[in-house]
Amino acid sequence: MQGTVDGFTHGLVTPVAAFFMAALGAALGLRCTARSLHTTRSCRIGWLALGSLSIGSGVWTMHFIAMTGFTVREAPISYDKTLTFAGLAVAVVMIGIGIFIVGYRGATRMALITGGTITGLGIASMHYLGMAGMRMAAHLAYDTPLVVLSVLIAGVASTGALWAAVTLRGALSGLGASILMAVAVTGMHYTGMAALDVHLHLPPTLPADLADVLPRDRPAEIIGPMLAGPACFLLLAAVVLLFDPRVMTGEPDRYPRVGHRPRSMVREGAARARYR
Repeated sequence: MQGTVDGFTHGLVTPVAAFFMAALGAALGLRCTARSLHTTRSCRIGWLALGSLSIGSGVWTMHFIAMTGFTVREAPISYDKTLTFAGLAVAVVMIGIGIFIVGYRGATRMALITGGTITGLGIASMHYLGMAGMRMAAHLAYDTPLVVLSVLIAGVASTGALWAAVTLRGALSGLGASILMAVAVTGMHYTGMAALDVHLHLPPTLPADLADVLPRDRPAEIIGPMLAGPACFLLLAAVVLLFDPRVMTGEPDRYPRVGHRPRSMVREGAARARYR
């Protein structure tokens, strides 16, 4: 029996909230990635790690906010916690690999393509792993062309967002890159959901009104507590970035290392010493 699927139970509230969380995570993560290109090698790891955690947390939080609006009329939905949090780990690790490639190789064509592809695959892997973690009396089937399209959306938009983040400077370019990344995440999510078919495992004889015998799912009550950790991390990451205004402007460090002066200043000091 085909399940009655509704991906917008709460109207536009969940898509808008999900897009906002994806944009927030992307804004923090992409600015950290851009900042890593203008700092010392020892500090670069920290910025890139913070960036991968921010984007991964934003993607994971976006997915499950969107899933609060997903219901199947005939079956309650629950989530396997192991697979659910495994999706968060996969997102952080794969997105981290992607932005580390860009952070250490720079804005070269190969680095952007490779990093963007791995980042997009990380987003897609998190989505489908999260879907595999759903527990209901049903079998999930996917339309292959739409699944492929969802992965392509994630990969192409992620590559474009990384390019904009590391090659363009200024707050407006950072905003544009984060919106592009949010489009990648939400576009991939809802394209993947459009590919979903739910086939119910129900007895052959059913009453006229299934709602009388089958409990309705309450995804908000299930998912809400799980979102607390990533949401708090995104808030903490935002506070950390506020203490470094160069993150928003994309300006390089004036003094890359403690006790180190740029060569231009060293040459100026030497010239003054010769003419004394």
